[in-house]
Amino acid sequence: MPNKKPSKTNYRKIAAISSLGLMLPSSIAVGLFFGYYLDKFFGTDPWLLLVFLLLGIFSGFYSLIRGLSKFKDE
Repeated sequence: MPNKKPSKTNYRKIAAISSLGLMLPSSIAVGLFFGYYLDKFFGTDPWLLLVFLLLGIFSGFYSLIRGLSKFKDE
């Protein structure tokens, strides 16, 4: 049995797919961070946090769906 080494393209696919798991939580965290500090700066306590949280959630899902669409045909 010959040992078949995985090609570099397989490693790149694995790296790209594994990074998809961090897209959603990182987008939400960035939204929370900006919303929290803008609320503190402007004194609009829950509103900017909620707006940026929703923007982070939508952005995370959009990035996740866009990233998954690259691999749907494979």
